[in-house]
Amino acid sequence: MQTALIIGASGGIGSALHARLLGQSVSVTTLSRSADGFDLMNPDKSNAILGTLTGPYDMIFVASGALEIDGATPEKSIKAVSAQAMMDQFALNAVGPALVLGHAARLMPRDRRCLIAVLSARVGSIGDNRLGGWVSYRAAKAAVNQIVHTTAIELARTHKQSVCVALHPGTVQTAFTEKYVGRHPAVKPGKAAQNLLAVAQSLTHADTGGFFDWAGQTVPW
Repeated sequence: MQTALIIGASGGIGSALHARLLGQSVSVTTLSRSADGFDLMNPDKSNAILGTLTGPYDMIFVASGALEIDGATPEKSIKAVSAQAMMDQFALNAVGPALVLGHAARLMPRDRRCLIAVLSARVGSIGDNRLGGWVSYRAAKAAVNQIVHTTAIELARTHKQSVCVALHPGTVQTAFTEKYVGRHPAVKPGKAAQNLLAVAQSLTHADTGGFFDWAGQTVPW
């Protein structure tokens, strides 16, 4: 791998991925809201910025996302759903990655292996949902899983060695999760980046369209 693009590079996982890839002598392009004004909740601006990129990138990693948007916390039950909070979750965690994936075919090489990974979450798994709650975030992550799977099918038609997957990073000690870690085992961003890159680099075209966790295990849809 020689080149990579990281979306959401100023976040805990994104910045750790950036550092680790630089340590592997990969040429890394980064985009983030804080550094570049790249705001996935502003579709016109996001598409304009993405349109300036030329690639090709051997890896595109979408590490953007949020549990809370404008102070709206994950719901404890369906009765707590707010229309605006749910639409915001979809805008950032589903529509945002879809906008990036829309540029994937143009930005990735056709003559060699290439990978695009989108950070998802196990709570987006319908088959693994046993607790309820977190309705908007769960639904947005379930939606991005479908978006990733669909993109993988389409990308494979022109990029025969492509790998397009959703990845669950586990619980990571970042500002994103600090209020929700509780007693769950959690790892530092650097370790999470190491795990994710190990999985990403081990996957083949046969795995495209899949949903995997930080240990490389398949997560049920």
